[in-house]
Amino acid sequence: MLHCPYCGTSIKEDESYCIKCGKKLPEDRFNRVKKKVGKQFWKLPAIVTGCVLLSIVLLYVTLEIRTAKAKDLYNKGEEKVLNAEYQEAKELFQKAIDYKHNFNQAQHSLEFMDHALSIRASLEESTQFLKEKKYQAALDLINNTENTLKDFDGPAINQLIDEIAANRNAVKLKQVTESLKKEPNIDQLKILLWDAASIDTEEAEPITKDIRDQIINYTYTRANEQLNKKQFNDAKLIVEDGLKYAPKSEKLTSLQTTIDKEQVSFETAQQKRIEQAMTSATKEQQVNENDAVELVSIKTTSDDQGNLVVKGKVKSVATIPVNSIMVKYRLQTKDGHELLTNGVYVYPDELYPDESGNFEFTHFDIDYKAKDVETDVEKITWYTD
Repeated sequence: MLHCPYCGTSIKEDESYCIKCGKKLPEDRFNRVKKKVGKQFWKLPAIVTGCVLLSIVLLYVTLEIRTAKAKDLYNKGEEKVLNAEYQEAKELFQKAIDYKHNFNQAQHSLEFMDHALSIRASLEESTQFLKEKKYQAALDLINNTENTLKDFDGPAINQLIDEIAANRNAVKLKQVTESLKKEPNIDQLKILLWDAASIDTEEAEPITKDIRDQIINYTYTRANEQLNKKQFNDAKLIVEDGLKYAPKSEKLTSLQTTIDKEQVSFETAQQKRIEQAMTSATKEQQVNENDAVELVSIKTTSDDQGNLVVKGKVKSVATIPVNSIMVKYRLQTKDGHELLTNGVYVYPDELYPDESGNFEFTHFDIDYKAKDVETDVEKITWYTD
Protein backbone atom coordinates (compact mmCIF):
# COMPACT_ATOMS: atom_id res chain seq x y z
CA MET A 1 0.00 0.00 0.00
CA LEU A 2 1.40 3.39 -1.13
CA HIS A 3 0.71 6.69 0.64
CA CYS A 4 1.21 10.35 -0.23
CA PRO A 5 4.37 11.49 1.53
CA TYR A 6 2.72 14.89 2.12
CA CYS A 7 -0.78 14.16 3.42
CA GLY A 8 -0.70 10.38 3.91
CA THR A 9 -3.62 9.64 1.59
CA SER A 10 -3.62 6.20 -0.03
CA ILE A 11 -2.57 6.29 -3.71
CA LYS A 12 -2.34 3.81 -6.51
CA GLU A 13 0.86 2.77 -8.23
CA ASP A 14 -0.09 4.34 -11.61
CA GLU A 15 -0.99 7.73 -10.13
CA SER A 16 1.52 10.62 -10.49
CA TYR A 17 -0.36 13.19 -8.37
CA CYS A 18 -2.10 12.97 -4.97
CA ILE A 19 -5.85 13.02 -5.44
CA LYS A 20 -6.28 14.89 -2.18
CA CYS A 21 -3.53 17.46 -1.86
CA GLY A 22 -2.72 17.63 -5.66
CA LYS A 23 1.02 17.51 -5.18
CA LYS A 24 3.22 15.56 -7.53
CA LEU A 25 4.33 12.30 -6.13
CA PRO A 26 8.11 11.54 -5.86
CA GLU A 27 9.61 9.38 -8.58
CA ASP A 28 11.40 7.22 -6.02
CA ARG A 29 8.22 6.51 -4.11
CA PHE A 30 8.48 2.79 -4.92
CA ASN A 31 12.00 2.51 -3.47
CA ARG A 32 10.94 4.29 -0.27
CA VAL A 33 8.15 1.79 0.39
CA LYS A 34 10.45 -1.20 0.04
CA LYS A 35 12.98 0.32 2.36
CA LYS A 36 10.32 1.15 4.96
CA VAL A 37 8.78 -2.29 4.77
CA GLY A 38 12.15 -3.89 5.32
CA LYS A 39 12.69 -1.91 8.52
CA GLN A 40 9.20 -2.86 9.97
CA PHE A 41 9.86 -6.54 9.36
CA TRP A 42 12.82 -6.60 11.81
CA LYS A 43 11.02 -4.65 14.54
CA LEU A 44 7.94 -6.91 14.85
CA PRO A 45 9.62 -10.11 16.20
CA ALA A 46 11.44 -8.04 18.79
CA ILE A 47 8.22 -6.47 19.97
CA VAL A 48 6.44 -9.85 20.18
CA THR A 49 9.34 -11.41 22.03
CA GLY A 50 9.41 -8.54 24.50
CA CYS A 51 5.72 -8.84 25.15
CA VAL A 52 5.99 -12.60 25.77
CA LEU A 53 8.90 -12.17 28.15
CA LEU A 54 7.08 -9.42 29.98
CA SER A 55 4.00 -11.62 30.28
CA ILE A 56 6.09 -14.48 31.66
CA VAL A 57 7.75 -12.23 34.19
CA LEU A 58 4.40 -10.78 35.25
CA LEU A 59 2.90 -14.27 35.55
CA TYR A 60 5.84 -15.53 37.56
CA VAL A 61 5.72 -12.55 39.90
CA THR A 62 1.96 -12.97 40.26
CA LEU A 63 2.32 -16.68 41.03
CA GLU A 64 5.05 -16.01 43.55
CA ILE A 65 2.94 -13.40 45.26
CA ARG A 66 -0.07 -15.75 45.38
CA THR A 67 2.08 -18.63 46.61
CA ALA A 68 3.56 -16.48 49.35
CA LYS A 69 0.08 -15.36 50.34
CA ALA A 70 -1.18 -18.95 50.32
CA LYS A 71 1.70 -20.06 52.57
CA ASP A 72 1.06 -17.19 54.92
CA LEU A 73 -2.62 -18.12 55.17
CA TYR A 74 -1.66 -21.77 55.68
CA ASN A 75 0.73 -20.88 58.53
CA LYS A 76 -1.95 -18.79 60.18
CA GLY A 77 -4.32 -21.72 59.80
CA GLU A 78 -1.85 -24.02 61.55
CA GLU A 79 -1.65 -21.58 64.45
CA LYS A 80 -5.43 -21.66 64.71
CA VAL A 81 -5.34 -25.46 64.75
CA LEU A 82 -2.89 -25.47 67.66
CA ASN A 83 -5.27 -23.13 69.47
CA ALA A 84 -8.14 -25.54 68.72
CA GLU A 85 -9.87 -22.86 66.61
CA TYR A 86 -10.87 -25.33 63.93
CA GLN A 87 -13.53 -23.27 62.13
CA GLU A 88 -11.19 -20.30 61.75
CA ALA A 89 -8.41 -22.63 60.62
CA LYS A 90 -10.72 -24.18 58.03
CA GLU A 91 -11.50 -20.78 56.55
CA LEU A 92 -7.82 -19.90 56.34
CA PHE A 93 -6.95 -23.19 54.65
CA GLN A 94 -9.74 -22.60 52.13
CA LYS A 95 -8.38 -19.14 51.35
CA ALA A 96 -4.90 -20.61 50.93
CA ILE A 97 -6.29 -23.07 48.38
CA ASP A 98 -8.05 -20.18 46.60
CA TYR A 99 -4.67 -18.50 46.20
CA LYS A 100 -2.89 -21.68 45.18
CA HIS A 101 -5.12 -24.35 43.70
CA ASN A 102 -2.60 -27.18 43.80
CA PHE A 103 -1.72 -26.58 47.47
CA ASN A 104 -1.99 -30.27 48.58
CA GLN A 105 -0.87 -29.64 52.15
CA ALA A 106 -3.60 -27.06 52.62
CA GLN A 107 -6.12 -29.42 51.00
CA HIS A 108 -5.25 -32.20 53.47
CA SER A 109 -5.47 -29.79 56.38
CA LEU A 110 -8.83 -28.56 55.14
CA GLU A 111 -10.15 -32.12 55.04
CA PHE A 112 -8.83 -32.78 58.54
CA MET A 113 -10.58 -29.65 59.80
CA ASP A 114 -13.87 -31.16 58.69
CA HIS A 115 -12.97 -34.24 60.70
CA ALA A 116 -11.91 -32.16 63.71
CA LEU A 117 -15.16 -30.19 63.61
CA SER A 118 -17.07 -33.48 63.44
CA ILE A 119 -15.19 -34.67 66.52
CA ARG A 120 -15.95 -31.41 68.30
CA ALA A 121 -19.65 -31.90 67.49
CA SER A 122 -19.55 -35.45 68.87
CA LEU A 123 -17.95 -34.23 72.08
CA GLU A 124 -20.64 -31.59 72.45
CA GLU A 125 -23.22 -34.34 72.00
CA SER A 126 -21.51 -36.42 74.69
CA THR A 127 -21.70 -33.41 77.01
CA GLN A 128 -25.43 -33.32 76.43
CA PHE A 129 -25.64 -37.03 77.28
CA LEU A 130 -23.73 -36.26 80.47
CA LYS A 131 -26.27 -33.62 81.46
CA GLU A 132 -29.04 -36.16 80.86
CA LYS A 133 -27.15 -38.75 82.99
CA LYS A 134 -26.82 -41.08 80.00
CA TYR A 135 -23.30 -42.01 81.02
CA GLN A 136 -22.85 -45.16 78.98
CA ALA A 137 -24.17 -43.49 75.82
CA ALA A 138 -21.71 -40.66 76.37
CA LEU A 139 -18.79 -43.05 76.87
CA ASP A 140 -19.71 -45.10 73.79
CA LEU A 141 -19.83 -41.96 71.68
CA ILE A 142 -16.48 -40.74 73.04
CA ASN A 143 -14.82 -44.12 72.40
CA ASN A 144 -16.14 -44.29 68.86
CA THR A 145 -14.92 -40.76 68.24
CA GLU A 146 -11.45 -41.61 69.51
CA ASN A 147 -11.28 -44.66 67.24
CA THR A 148 -11.57 -42.38 64.19
CA LEU A 149 -8.16 -40.88 65.03
CA LYS A 150 -6.20 -44.12 64.95
CA ASP A 151 -4.76 -43.42 61.51
CA PHE A 152 -3.64 -39.88 62.35
CA ASP A 153 -0.71 -38.45 64.30
CA GLY A 154 0.91 -35.14 65.10
CA PRO A 155 0.51 -32.30 67.60
CA ALA A 156 -3.02 -31.47 66.46
CA ILE A 157 -4.05 -35.10 66.91
CA ASN A 158 -2.54 -35.21 70.39
CA GLN A 159 -4.48 -32.10 71.22
CA LEU A 160 -7.75 -33.70 70.09
CA ILE A 161 -6.94 -36.88 72.00
CA ASP A 162 -6.35 -34.81 75.15
CA GLU A 163 -9.70 -33.13 74.63
CA ILE A 164 -11.40 -36.49 74.18
CA ALA A 165 -9.68 -37.83 77.31
CA ALA A 166 -10.86 -34.82 79.30
CA ASN A 167 -14.45 -35.47 78.22
CA ARG A 168 -14.16 -39.14 79.08
CA ASN A 169 -12.77 -38.32 82.53
CA ALA A 170 -15.61 -35.88 83.17
CA VAL A 171 -18.21 -38.52 82.29
CA LYS A 172 -16.52 -41.25 84.35
CA LEU A 173 -16.12 -38.98 87.36
CA LYS A 174 -19.79 -38.05 87.29
CA GLN A 175 -20.78 -41.69 86.78
CA VAL A 176 -18.69 -42.88 89.75
CA THR A 177 -19.99 -40.07 91.97
CA GLU A 178 -23.59 -40.95 91.16
CA SER A 179 -22.95 -44.66 91.79
CA LEU A 180 -21.47 -43.96 95.23
CA LYS A 181 -24.66 -42.19 96.25
CA LYS A 182 -26.50 -45.52 95.88
CA GLU A 183 -24.41 -47.16 98.66
CA PRO A 184 -22.93 -49.97 96.54
CA ASN A 185 -21.98 -53.35 98.01
CA ILE A 186 -18.40 -54.58 98.23
CA ASP A 187 -18.39 -56.18 94.76
CA GLN A 188 -19.71 -52.98 93.21
CA LEU A 189 -17.12 -50.96 95.13
CA LYS A 190 -14.33 -53.04 93.63
CA ILE A 191 -15.56 -52.25 90.12
CA LEU A 192 -15.98 -48.58 90.96
CA LEU A 193 -12.40 -48.49 92.26
CA TRP A 194 -11.01 -49.49 88.87
CA ASP A 195 -13.24 -46.91 87.17
CA ALA A 196 -12.17 -44.16 89.56
CA ALA A 197 -8.47 -45.11 89.35
CA SER A 198 -8.60 -44.83 85.55
CA ILE A 199 -9.64 -41.17 85.80
CA ASP A 200 -6.47 -39.13 85.46
CA THR A 201 -7.57 -35.95 87.23
CA GLU A 202 -6.97 -34.40 90.63
CA GLU A 203 -10.72 -34.38 91.30
CA ALA A 204 -10.79 -38.18 91.09
CA GLU A 205 -8.01 -38.76 93.64
CA PRO A 206 -10.06 -38.22 96.84
CA ILE A 207 -12.92 -40.31 95.42
CA THR A 208 -10.52 -43.13 94.57
CA LYS A 209 -9.03 -42.97 98.07
CA ASP A 210 -12.48 -43.05 99.67
CA ILE A 211 -13.49 -46.16 97.71
CA ARG A 212 -10.20 -47.89 98.50
CA ASP A 213 -10.59 -47.07 102.21
CA GLN A 214 -14.08 -48.59 102.21
CA ILE A 215 -12.71 -51.79 100.68
CA ILE A 216 -9.86 -51.88 103.22
CA ASN A 217 -12.22 -51.44 106.18
CA TYR A 218 -14.63 -54.07 104.92
CA THR A 219 -11.78 -56.50 104.27
CA TYR A 220 -10.26 -55.88 107.71
CA THR A 221 -13.56 -56.47 109.50
CA ARG A 222 -14.39 -59.67 107.61
CA ALA A 223 -10.88 -61.10 108.01
CA ASN A 224 -10.81 -60.23 111.71
CA GLU A 225 -14.11 -62.08 112.21
CA GLN A 226 -12.63 -65.21 110.64
CA LEU A 227 -9.46 -64.80 112.69
CA ASN A 228 -11.48 -64.74 115.91
CA LYS A 229 -13.13 -67.98 114.79
CA LYS A 230 -9.66 -69.47 114.18
CA GLN A 231 -10.53 -69.79 110.49
CA PHE A 232 -7.06 -68.76 109.43
CA ASN A 233 -7.21 -69.84 105.78
CA ASP A 234 -10.48 -67.99 105.21
CA ALA A 235 -9.02 -64.91 106.88
CA LYS A 236 -5.94 -65.10 104.65
CA LEU A 237 -8.01 -65.39 101.49
CA ILE A 238 -10.06 -62.34 102.47
CA VAL A 239 -6.94 -60.25 103.13
CA GLU A 240 -5.25 -61.40 99.92
CA ASP A 241 -8.31 -60.38 97.94
CA GLY A 242 -8.37 -56.99 99.65
CA LEU A 243 -4.68 -56.43 98.88
CA LYS A 244 -5.47 -56.75 95.18
CA TYR A 245 -7.33 -53.46 95.48
CA ALA A 246 -5.10 -51.84 98.11
CA PRO A 247 -1.62 -53.38 97.75
CA LYS A 248 0.02 -50.63 99.80
CA SER A 249 -2.41 -50.82 102.72
CA GLU A 250 -0.42 -51.02 105.94
CA LYS A 251 -3.60 -51.98 107.77
CA LEU A 252 -4.10 -55.12 105.68
CA THR A 253 -0.45 -56.15 105.48
CA SER A 254 -0.22 -55.83 109.26
CA LEU A 255 -3.34 -57.96 109.68
CA GLN A 256 -1.88 -60.52 107.30
CA THR A 257 1.21 -60.78 109.51
CA THR A 258 -0.99 -61.12 112.59
CA ILE A 259 -2.97 -63.94 110.98
CA ASP A 260 0.23 -65.82 110.15
CA LYS A 261 1.51 -65.47 113.71
CA GLU A 262 -1.82 -66.43 115.26
CA GLN A 263 -2.03 -69.48 113.02
CA VAL A 264 1.45 -70.65 114.01
CA SER A 265 0.66 -70.06 117.68
CA PHE A 266 -2.66 -71.85 117.45
CA GLU A 267 -1.25 -74.82 115.57
CA THR A 268 1.63 -75.10 118.03
CA ALA A 269 -0.76 -75.04 120.98
CA GLN A 270 -3.06 -77.46 119.21
CA GLN A 271 -0.16 -79.83 118.61
CA LYS A 272 0.75 -79.65 122.29
CA ARG A 273 -2.84 -80.37 123.24
CA ILE A 274 -2.88 -83.34 120.89
CA GLU A 275 0.33 -84.62 122.36
CA GLN A 276 -1.00 -84.11 125.87
CA ALA A 277 -4.24 -85.78 124.93
CA MET A 278 -2.36 -88.69 123.47
CA THR A 279 -0.25 -88.95 126.63
CA SER A 280 -3.35 -88.69 128.76
CA ALA A 281 -5.13 -91.24 126.64
CA THR A 282 -2.20 -93.60 127.04
CA LYS A 283 -2.27 -93.13 130.78
CA GLU A 284 -6.01 -93.57 130.87
CA GLN A 285 -5.71 -96.69 128.79
CA GLN A 286 -3.11 -98.03 131.20
CA VAL A 287 -5.38 -97.20 134.15
CA ASN A 288 -8.41 -98.73 132.45
CA GLU A 289 -6.46 -101.86 131.66
CA ASN A 290 -4.45 -102.21 134.90
CA ASP A 291 -5.90 -100.09 137.69
CA ALA A 292 -9.52 -99.43 136.76
CA VAL A 293 -10.94 -100.81 140.04
CA GLU A 294 -9.63 -100.21 143.51
CA LEU A 295 -10.55 -102.04 146.69
CA VAL A 296 -12.32 -99.86 149.19
CA SER A 297 -12.85 -102.43 151.93
CA ILE A 298 -13.07 -106.15 152.67
CA LYS A 299 -13.97 -107.91 155.92
CA THR A 300 -14.94 -111.29 157.28
CA THR A 301 -17.99 -111.76 159.50
CA SER A 302 -20.33 -114.50 160.65
CA ASP A 303 -24.00 -114.60 159.87
CA ASP A 304 -26.74 -115.67 162.30
CA GLN A 305 -26.17 -119.30 161.40
CA GLY A 306 -22.49 -119.04 162.14
CA ASN A 307 -21.46 -119.22 158.52
CA LEU A 308 -18.36 -117.30 157.45
CA VAL A 309 -19.25 -114.28 155.29
CA VAL A 310 -16.75 -112.30 153.19
CA LYS A 311 -18.02 -108.88 152.08
CA GLY A 312 -16.46 -105.76 150.69
CA LYS A 313 -16.63 -102.70 148.46
CA VAL A 314 -14.80 -101.56 145.32
CA LYS A 315 -14.73 -98.29 143.36
CA SER A 316 -14.17 -97.61 139.67
CA VAL A 317 -11.33 -95.21 138.95
CA ALA A 318 -11.51 -95.89 135.22
CA THR A 319 -12.41 -93.25 132.64
CA ILE A 320 -14.80 -95.58 130.87
CA PRO A 321 -17.47 -98.05 132.08
CA VAL A 322 -16.17 -101.38 133.42
CA ASN A 323 -18.17 -104.59 133.90
CA SER A 324 -17.99 -108.19 135.10
CA ILE A 325 -15.78 -107.14 138.01
CA MET A 326 -14.50 -110.12 139.99
CA VAL A 327 -12.62 -109.95 143.28
CA LYS A 328 -10.33 -112.94 143.91
CA TYR A 329 -9.32 -113.42 147.49
CA ARG A 330 -7.63 -115.98 149.76
CA LEU A 331 -8.77 -117.16 153.20
CA GLN A 332 -6.16 -118.18 155.71
CA THR A 333 -5.79 -118.75 159.39
CA LYS A 334 -4.02 -116.42 161.72
CA ASP A 335 -0.94 -118.53 161.54
CA GLY A 336 -0.87 -118.33 157.74
CA HIS A 337 -2.52 -121.63 156.86
CA GLU A 338 -4.40 -121.21 153.60
CA LEU A 339 -7.95 -122.39 153.71
CA LEU A 340 -9.08 -121.60 150.19
CA THR A 341 -9.13 -119.11 147.35
CA ASN A 342 -12.32 -117.77 145.88
CA GLY A 343 -13.64 -115.31 143.38
CA VAL A 344 -16.81 -113.25 143.77
CA TYR A 345 -18.48 -110.85 141.29
CA VAL A 346 -19.33 -107.28 142.16
CA TYR A 347 -22.80 -105.89 141.87
CA PRO A 348 -24.04 -104.02 140.00
CA ASP A 349 -22.44 -105.71 137.04
CA GLU A 350 -21.34 -102.42 135.37
CA LEU A 351 -19.74 -99.47 137.05
CA TYR A 352 -19.27 -96.02 135.49
CA PRO A 353 -16.34 -93.78 136.44
CA ASP A 354 -16.31 -92.98 140.18
CA GLU A 355 -19.17 -95.39 140.91
CA SER A 356 -18.87 -98.03 143.68
CA GLY A 357 -19.95 -101.67 143.77
CA ASN A 358 -20.28 -104.34 146.51
CA PHE A 359 -19.48 -107.96 146.75
CA GLU A 360 -20.44 -110.64 149.29
CA PHE A 361 -19.91 -114.39 149.59
CA THR A 362 -21.00 -116.85 152.31
CA HIS A 363 -18.84 -119.88 153.00
CA PHE A 364 -20.94 -122.71 154.35
CA ASP A 365 -18.16 -125.31 154.61
CA ILE A 366 -15.70 -123.38 156.75
CA ASP A 367 -15.66 -124.28 160.42
CA TYR A 368 -13.60 -121.31 161.48
CA LYS A 369 -14.92 -118.25 163.18
CA ALA A 370 -14.50 -114.92 161.53
CA LYS A 371 -12.14 -113.79 164.23
CA ASP A 372 -9.81 -116.65 163.44
CA VAL A 373 -9.62 -116.04 159.70
CA GLU A 374 -7.84 -113.44 157.60
CA THR A 375 -8.81 -112.36 154.07
CA ASP A 376 -6.26 -111.32 151.49
CA VAL A 377 -7.32 -109.98 148.07
CA GLU A 378 -5.09 -111.43 145.41
CA LYS A 379 -6.43 -109.58 142.39
CA ILE A 380 -9.40 -107.86 140.83
CA THR A 381 -10.37 -108.42 137.20
CA TRP A 382 -12.82 -106.60 134.91
CA TYR A 383 -13.81 -105.99 131.32
CA THR A 384 -14.17 -102.78 129.33
CA ASP A 385 -16.46 -102.12 126.40
